[in-house]
Amino acid sequence: MKIAVINPNTTASMTAAIGVAARSAAAPGTEILVGQSTSGPVAIEGPFDGALCLPGLLRAIARAEQAGAVAHVIACFDDTGLDAARAMSVYPVIGLGEAALHLTSLLAQQFCVVTTLSRSVPTLRANILRYGFERRCPHVLASDIPVLDLHRPESGARERIRALIAHGMQNGAEAAILGCAGMADLAAGLTQDLGLPVVDGVDAAVRLAETLVWSGHRPSKVGGWALPARLDQLAVTA
Repeated sequence: MKIAVINPNTTASMTAAIGVAARSAAAPGTEILVGQSTSGPVAIEGPFDGALCLPGLLRAIARAEQAGAVAHVIACFDDTGLDAARAMSVYPVIGLGEAALHLTSLLAQQFCVVTTLSRSVPTLRANILRYGFERRCPHVLASDIPVLDLHRPESGARERIRALIAHGMQNGAEAAILGCAGMADLAAGLTQDLGLPVVDGVDAAVRLAETLVWSGHRPSKVGGWALPARLDQLAVTA
């Protein structure tokens, strides 16, 4: 089974870190095809960046299918381009945000999301509402640490994220979701430190993608995710 994990931004170091997390989550026999957009923003921190990354993301998915991928993970917690990707592919396409919310809903009654910048919060709130989790996930907390600063020691990212999860716990959260692919390597340590489930979207999305492939189900092409008539115009070499 080949599963593509696509970073929609153009930062190679982040793509490499996402690849490590994805391969750690994958079951034996699953091959992770790590890819990234070759055009667009260096980080996705709000709707403007999300719009810029779409052409490169869709081309990366098309290339992955040529390489044999039978499922795709869009490695951005905003679920950037999710509907467009589902419309162009006959294979399952999983967004980190949607996967993490569904998985966490099986672990806790109430949970929170901790993300990067405040301008990402409206997009995540809109997704939570769309997926039907607004009552169970009432809090989206921003660390106000940019994506590319998460692994700089001077940013204090881990301590800030830990404090925000603790704040969520004080307001009823029984689990937490890390709302950025760049936070993937923090989940295990925070789970141990805080004594509650801390869910990483990369891990959740890879496992869910495997489950859908094993189930034999493919996305419906009746209605909103029907294959677009102009799909052959997508240039995969750009």
